[in-house]
Amino acid sequence: MMQVRDAISILMAEDDLDDRLLFKDAFDDSGIDVSLEFVDDGVELMQQLKGRLTDRQRQLPDLLLLDLNMPRMDGREALRAIREHDGLKHLPVIVMTTSRAELDIRLSYQLGANSYVSKPNRYDELIEVLQSVERYWTETAQLPSSRKDDAA
Repeated sequence: MMQVRDAISILMAEDDLDDRLLFKDAFDDSGIDVSLEFVDDGVELMQQLKGRLTDRQRQLPDLLLLDLNMPRMDGREALRAIREHDGLKHLPVIVMTTSRAELDIRLSYQLGANSYVSKPNRYDELIEVLQSVERYWTETAQLPSSRKDDAA
């Protein structure tokens, strides 16, 4: 029997404002029940995640969507930092980027990405990709609890 979930919470590290708006619209148009937040880069991502670990009022996100090419701390560095942090290394991280380079794909998986998705060029394809990602992570995979009192 399937368990009914609340909206899936997604934190997306994306520095491009146009891409942020595109993703927000695509999630809205996809019919996915999602709580979506954005950070500008890896530095802000790590501050946000570490802050949530210490704030009893805020939970960690269910999923992280991570762009690779960002200022200050790029997605590769952020992924490494997440996987090296005991309180964060369990979080599912989906690299979602424009790069289709084999080196970026291989390195992302070596650093601990759970999935690597190239951003589609067309809006309708983006909606399909987001629906597919959401279905996989909510219906097929088992997500770790984001509630602090469930963590052991």
